[in-house]
Amino acid sequence: MATLAVEIQIPDAVDVLVSEDTLSVDLSDGRTISVPLGWYPRLEYASAEERANWRLIGNGQGIHWDDVDEDISVEGLLAGKSSGESQSSLKRWLQSRRPVS
Repeated sequence: MATLAVEIQIPDAVDVLVSEDTLSVDLSDGRTISVPLGWYPRLEYASAEERANWRLIGNGQGIHWDDVDEDISVEGLLAGKSSGESQSSLKRWLQSRRPVS
């Protein structure tokens, strides 16, 4: 029995939109993938301005948000992977964002 190898090509991100509850990424093959913002707590806790401050990395293989130090890959989105950040890491990050009084 012969096995057919299928080469899967991951499309690139070409545009990003972050709403109050959804991350939507337009892909180079014409698809748009949307996932719940809750999958990425740093984006969920970010302000609208911070969510809008993104840039494509790796020629569109991923997205980076400087203000919240978040990176998300297109491959991970397509695989249905949410943030792998631990609760303790997220807690430290949230505490670092609180204004010092």
